[in-house]
Amino acid sequence: MITLKSQQNALPVGIFDSGIGGLTVAAALRRRLPGESLLYLGDVARLPYGTKSPETVIRYALQGADHLRGQGVKMLVLACNTASAHALAAVRDRFPDLPVVGVVEDGAALAAKASHSGRIVVAATEGTCTSGAFPKAILAHRPDARVTQVACPMFVALAEEGMEAGPIAEEMAKSYLGALFTGDQPADCLVLGCTHFPLLRPAMRAALGDGPVFVDCADAVAEEVARVLKMRGLAATGGEASVRLVTTDGPHRFAKMAARFFPELGPDPAVEMVDL
Repeated sequence: MITLKSQQNALPVGIFDSGIGGLTVAAALRRRLPGESLLYLGDVARLPYGTKSPETVIRYALQGADHLRGQGVKMLVLACNTASAHALAAVRDRFPDLPVVGVVEDGAALAAKASHSGRIVVAATEGTCTSGAFPKAILAHRPDARVTQVACPMFVALAEEGMEAGPIAEEMAKSYLGALFTGDQPADCLVLGCTHFPLLRPAMRAALGDGPVFVDCADAVAEEVARVLKMRGLAATGGEASVRLVTTDGPHRFAKMAARFFPELGPDPAVEMVDL
């Protein structure tokens, strides 16, 4: 017998991002919760969010959340760090009955635990850095931490253009971050404070060496989503889990990137176009 409760539990988890970066979060959710259906919306037409005003980011995030809620989701993940930093409270206010999770808090908690020295670098977009969300969240967990933020806007462009590996990306990583991980008191922890940045992990590792611990917010968010779904009794109870992909621009290019994260969807997964 199909009940209202089972129908609700079968609804997808909605994931909103400014572009392709949030696919790192979606992939982490797929690994951690293979029985959950996912509905991913990437606002490629209006990226990057990191250089836009807080007011604009809030407006865009609310539009994305409105669309996902209208499609029927049981939970919403703001996979964009800039949107999480500026718009999380606004989205929660808009949908008080819908669990909404951002990516800043859980990544900050993980960084506070991962660093031995307390010297932590947050690589993020300009907007996320301006918000001060990561230092505030890290210091709440570890008051003795010394947090340095670095805006790395070109990382987003490299990821979106498929140039996240190779000498250009490595030189960019060295230019942005190299000095912070050398000297007498080097940092020992790097927070990948934008969902695009895990795509550049090999380039960052080549530039910075094996010393720093890299904190990827995606895995921490996946654990939080699992916790919230269980706590609220919303976890899927069976049936076939699906992945649905939606973008506001460039569906063919978006599909090419999505295939890297979800090979089970084939080399050319279906991607829908929407206008927010």
